[in-house]
Amino acid sequence: MTTGPQVPTAPFGTVFAGTMSVARWNRGSWTEAAAGPVEPFSFHPATHVLHYSSACFEGLKAHRGADGVVRIFRLDAHVARMRRSAEILMLPVPPADMLAEMIIDVVRANLDEVPETPGSLYLRPTLIGVEENIGAAAVPSSQALLYVLASPVGDYFAGGIRPLKIAIETEMPRTTPQFGMVKSGANYVMALGPTMKAKSDLGVDQVLFAPGGVVQETGAANFVLIDPTKVVTPALSDAFLHGVTRDSLLTIASDLGLVVEEREHLRVDEVLEWAARPDAEAALSGTAAVLASVGSLVHKGEHLPVGTGEVGATTLMLRSALTEVHVAKRPDAHGWLTPVG
Repeated sequence: MTTGPQVPTAPFGTVFAGTMSVARWNRGSWTEAAAGPVEPFSFHPATHVLHYSSACFEGLKAHRGADGVVRIFRLDAHVARMRRSAEILMLPVPPADMLAEMIIDVVRANLDEVPETPGSLYLRPTLIGVEENIGAAAVPSSQALLYVLASPVGDYFAGGIRPLKIAIETEMPRTTPQFGMVKSGANYVMALGPTMKAKSDLGVDQVLFAPGGVVQETGAANFVLIDPTKVVTPALSDAFLHGVTRDSLLTIASDLGLVVEEREHLRVDEVLEWAARPDAEAALSGTAAVLASVGSLVHKGEHLPVGTGEVGATTLMLRSALTEVHVAKRPDAHGWLTPVG
């Protein structure tokens, strides 16, 4: 059995594997992708992405299984979402087979750097416009760069599995609604100001954006309500990211016999009513966080526990079921794993 290094203790995303893959697009055609050492790029000051935010990315993971085999989780879904992001942002859409192979190649080249569970190899495919033209505000970049980075990681939240404190924001949206489903840095930076202010003023971990009282997501994860029999979450819309972990969680919850409800307009008052129940749980889902328990909410200055305020048993059960699929301890009933050797 092949073993890997121990789980990194450095902050999430700050350590990088040695090999990345790069391909370039120039006026209608792609170069062949090439793997090489991780090293800086050199950009002209007029590069399109620096002025007009022509960029999108993905985040997915490869896990070392209990049998030592490394497998990528839901590769096809992440490739499809990145292609959709590129299309919406008027960037060249990478061929699905090329993008998938670049990701696989990076995992294969860095197999020795995939840590043991609960660590993983976080993968960051990125696509940016690189035309040197500061007059191109109203047209797409005619040149683009696609690359895949890898980062050995441990837990996303410092302190591991613990109940998070979440502030509810009912006036400001997380991002521009028509681009909410795009995985682009511009969406994250729009949420950064309100999130940092809430962290400073209220001591919270994240902000749940619910403009007009309708729940969307936090700055970096989808939001779910959980109890021993049911999972409730906002129905998908263009206003927030269509999370692959969210989809996986809902599928596994259904497999385990829980009722899954994707509610068209999940309102804040319903969330508060849910939180007041003794069996209530809530969580954030995402590739980085997996499934992180929400222990309390801050709404209009009032601090409200969710259920007991502790990490919920059903949340732990769902998280465990999902992570067991990651490392092949649970059957891959939905064909989500891509082995890499």
